Amino acid sequence: MSKSYANSADTDFTPMGQRFRGFLPVVVDVETGGFNPRTDALLQIAAVTLRMDSAGYFERDQTLSRHVAPFEGANVEAASLAVNGIDPYHPLRPAVSEGQALSDIFKEIRRAVRENECTRAILVGHNAAFDLSFLNAAVERASIKRNPFHPFSNFDTVTLSALAYGQTVLSRAAKAAGMEWDNESAHSATYDAERTADLFCSVLNQWQRTNGD
Repeated sequence: MSKSYANSADTDFTPMGQRFRGFLPVVVDVETGGFNPRTDALLQIAAVTLRMDSAGYFERDQTLSRHVAPFEGANVEAASLAVNGIDPYHPLRPAVSEGQALSDIFKEIRRAVRENECTRAILVGHNAAFDLSFLNAAVERASIKRNPFHPFSNFDTVTLSALAYGQTVLSRAAKAAGMEWDNESAHSATYDAERTADLFCSVLNQWQRTNGD
């Protein structure tokens, strides 16, 4: 995990506690064994924190990711594995339990929330309700008490990219925003989370250029 930007003396860092009503946007992507968060396995999760400079422009900061072992009794659909390319039971896969994965990631997110003078995190995702549903289900299974995320609100880049670029598919929206897209790397939680974060920053920065002081 990379160091938090607020600890870097030569970085133009401005806490964003007042920018989103006390919420800290954190981009999340999950790879799963299906579409049902109650029955299907969470296999990989990535979270990307953001930084804001003194002019109100955004960029990626930390990328946090974990491979996740299927919970006991989890369903894993072959069709989902064909898309994300994950072998959940590969002996060399560095997977940890849902509880460990979320605890590791939540610790860093809580630190970012404090450093940005925010009250809690809010999930940003492409089709964010899907990612949030799997996150919440895993939190419940692991009996995690300190979830930094808002339980139901989110920022959805599908809507934002439709507004800004006329596209709703992540790859097409990224290209419309002038970003490169690697089909071979897609459907990795880390890659998709970082591209979604870049897309979210692109929309915010476009707004800032047009409407900022």
